[in-house]
Order: sequence, then C-alpha cells, then structure tokens
Amino acid sequence: MKIAIFGATGSVGSECVRLSLKAGHEISVLVRNPQKLHPEFEGKIHVVTGNALDYADVDKTILPGTEAVLFAIGVDKNSPENLCTDVTSHILEIMRQKKVGRLVWCGGGSTLVPEDKVGFGAKFVKFYAEKFLSLRHFDKENQYELLSNNRDVTWLGVRPVQMKAGKHTGQYRLGFDSFNGLSTISFSDCADAMVGMLEDDTWIGKAPIVQY
Repeated sequence: MKIAIFGATGSVGSECVRLSLKAGHEISVLVRNPQKLHPEFEGKIHVVTGNALDYADVDKTILPGTEAVLFAIGVDKNSPENLCTDVTSHILEIMRQKKVGRLVWCGGGSTLVPEDKVGFGAKFVKFYAEKFLSLRHFDKENQYELLSNNRDVTWLGVRPVQMKAGKHTGQYRLGFDSFNGLSTISFSDCADAMVGMLEDDTWIGKAPIVQY
C-alpha cells in the first residue's frame, strides 16, 4: 500500500514508519528536520522537508496514488494552538482531491466519545488533561470534532491514555472498555494498532481506546 505518514520523527510516528516498512508499504513522510529520522529508514522512504501547517508541503507529501494517510503528530507545550486540527484540515481537503481512501489517526484518551463507558476514571482523565495538558487536550478534541463533521472521508483511529517506551508485543485491547489514568500502551503497540487499521475496516468512523 502507498501511504503518507505525518509525525514520522516522533515516538509513535517513528514506530509507524518502522512497522509500515515491515508490512511492505511504500512510504512518504513530511518532516521539518530529516536528520531526526531514524538512520534505519535512510533510502527506504520518500522524504519531504517542510511544515505540516503549510498546505503546499502537505500536498507534496500525499503523492499521486496514495491510498492511506497515518497521522501521528504529537502536541507538546511549545506546539501551536490547534496544530493537529489545522493539519488535519489540510489533509482532508487533499485526500478528497486525490481520492485517498483512508485516514488513520492518533487521538487522545481525554477526548470522550459517545461509545465510551464513562466512569470515574475516564472523568478524571478528562479533568486532569483539561487542567494540566490543555493545549493537547483541546486540540485533540477539536480534531475529533472536525473528523466527525467530515464523514465523507473514511477515517478511523486510536485514543491512547498514557503512552510509554516499551516493547512491541502486538497484544493489547481496542474498544470502548472502561479506562483511567493508569491505562497504558507502548508507543510501538499504539503504532501497531494504527498500522493494522490501514487494512482493517472494523473501526471505520470510530476511535477506540488502545490499552493493555
């Protein structure tokens, strides 16, 4: 499959690249600094240097014939407001123009969705994120709302709560089970779930929690 990956130098994005290569996919990535790409990717992927907030750079990355997009851009305290939402807006427009079949994205566990079993744990996750991680929380909420309002484009994704370094096990839960601030997933297994969604229609139009 011919795919484009955004966020390829991050913890989840680099794992998306690694696992996509292992699966035999043809990959194009957009990065601000190519030197941050893992050395093992050299010569194996198409690299565009630029900024995902620039529509033209996103357009260059989603090559003709692209079949799917993986969105793994993260948000930290220095990120622009609504980074993920604004980049996703570019991606959706270009996907329509180029007839790209699917978007798989990484959201956040503090974004509660109608299918969730919302208990005290989930409410605490949202409260904590709103208070202490507000830039990331509200961007991911806005991104989910944007996608929910653009269902003419096929999308699906995952919502991790706490991500951490760890082994690639391939063993985790996807769904709308109860979760809380102790729910974890490794960067690699989060990426595994995303790459699996490239060819699995189970979660189309949904964003399940990914957790052990």
